[in-house]
Amino acid sequence: MSVPFIPAHTVEVPAIDFKAEVLLPAGKSALIVVDMQNDFVKTGGALVVPDAAATIPGIQSLLGAARSAGVPVAYTQDTHFDNDPEWAIWPEHCRHATWGWEIVEELAPRPKDLICQKSRYDGFYGTWLDHFLRSVWKVENLVIVGTVSSICVLHTAASAGLRWYNVVVPANGTSALTEFDQALALRQISWLYTGSVCRDVADIRFVQRDPSH
Repeated sequence: MSVPFIPAHTVEVPAIDFKAEVLLPAGKSALIVVDMQNDFVKTGGALVVPDAAATIPGIQSLLGAARSAGVPVAYTQDTHFDNDPEWAIWPEHCRHATWGWEIVEELAPRPKDLICQKSRYDGFYGTWLDHFLRSVWKVENLVIVGTVSSICVLHTAASAGLRWYNVVVPANGTSALTEFDQALALRQISWLYTGSVCRDVADIRFVQRDPSH
């Protein structure tokens, strides 16, 4: 007799509701780029995610579309100092003011972009992200891209969903350590956290008029 709460070596991925197109009002939306830092993305980094570098062109394209539409952009930046307890879980990474801590050059923030340094997986935890999104930018919709899908992207998306933001995640704008982790993140976001997922960054369009009206 099988025990239902211990997964088999191979598990079936539940259906993921990919949206063919996502239209978002530019004036009520923001783009969040999660932890696209050298330690996670570049050869020689401390915790390189295998597919992270491949997401750079798509994220670049989405950044261009957001900036052209006047959509504000925020970055999360994983940041650690001496004796950080997270280094007992993971190898030392993203030490403040090192090369590995820096956001990759191809996605470098611009002067008006918001950078939120964070010490844990969740981009809202201990940062001013929610303050800017809600009180300054007054947005309702968040497009979230970056790495790692099942860790910092998922925790940030979950935290946003729990705050009742509408979350949108394009699959090819995120990267995970394994195929299972990618499926897990997309399934959770599409099903549990008031979110939508699509396959491609090109499926997201920022429009000047609220598409719901």
